Amino acid sequence: MRVDLFDYDLPAERIAQEARPRGTSRLMVLERRSGAMEHRRFEEIPELLRAGDLLVRNDVAVRPARLYGRDTQGRLVEIFLLSAEDAGSRLWSALAKPGRRAKAGAGIAFDEGLTGEIVEVRDDGGRSVRFDRPLDAALLGRIGHTPLPPYIRREAGAPDRPEDRAAYQTVFAREPLAVAAPTAGLHFTEPILGALRERGVEIVDLTLAVGAGTFKPVTVDDTDVHTLPPEEVWIPSNARAALARAKSEGRRVAAVGTTVARSLEAAARLVDAPPDGDLRFATDLFITPGFEFQTVDALLTNFHLPRSTLVMLVSAFAGRERVLRAYTEAVARGYLFYSFGDAMLIA
Repeated sequence: MRVDLFDYDLPAERIAQEARPRGTSRLMVLERRSGAMEHRRFEEIPELLRAGDLLVRNDVAVRPARLYGRDTQGRLVEIFLLSAEDAGSRLWSALAKPGRRAKAGAGIAFDEGLTGEIVEVRDDGGRSVRFDRPLDAALLGRIGHTPLPPYIRREAGAPDRPEDRAAYQTVFAREPLAVAAPTAGLHFTEPILGALRERGVEIVDLTLAVGAGTFKPVTVDDTDVHTLPPEEVWIPSNARAALARAKSEGRRVAAVGTTVARSLEAAARLVDAPPDGDLRFATDLFITPGFEFQTVDALLTNFHLPRSTLVMLVSAFAGRERVLRAYTEAVARGYLFYSFGDAMLIA
């Protein structure tokens, strides 16, 4: 499909810059088949889901993946850590900005005396960076910065705001494997989750290590040409058993976010997956209109960027015209968009 079919106009003031207290955002409810819309508050979601629904969350935590250092001339360089390339966590795959200050062989000095060297510049613009000591969780926690998306404007190199660090992490986050938050999950509070359980909603977790590829801009003209880098998925045995029970009993599976939707649909297409036990795999599944969902019956999501793979997935689930009409309505009614924005429940 043509990528421009997923474009829409969004005034800059509709992009949320600050996180609001969890659970207080607005919630658009979109009827998947008819396109009917209802305008609610997120704290009302327990009454919008049904007893017996299975709610699946992504429990991944966000790593403080953004490092700010100085080159040999004292100029600021941003290194965005993607994944460790060695068991000792000294060699990392990363992005660099500005790239002209991070050429092969360049040395960069960071806080706490940490130094790094650019050992390779790949064809896709990515870098391999070797540090003089392991970048373990404790060190990253002290010198790393929360990888807020670029549309949330913060001063480059400035210390993290504590409220940003807290807000860009779900209350059920577990292992720090992601470089971006599964943002649909940011709305939940423990009281809301408790109310869902009291209503009879079953809740299970999976883990998708969200990488930068999920949010990589689509620069081609046709969706058939775009690809996603693989991301690691872990679906534990208890979640797999709960999914099998829900499907066999005709109960709805509600995905919290596009990462969960991709994980579940990718798992459903694994031809050699064992019938039970933990399931670990990598997926590059790219969902666009025409895709047939086998597992997901309801989707909780935020409002996504124009032309993004995420708005394409949502369009595949609810229909492109219905989704873009809902987005136009959201803009007109003053909804806030993107990571710290409002939510949409499609069922």
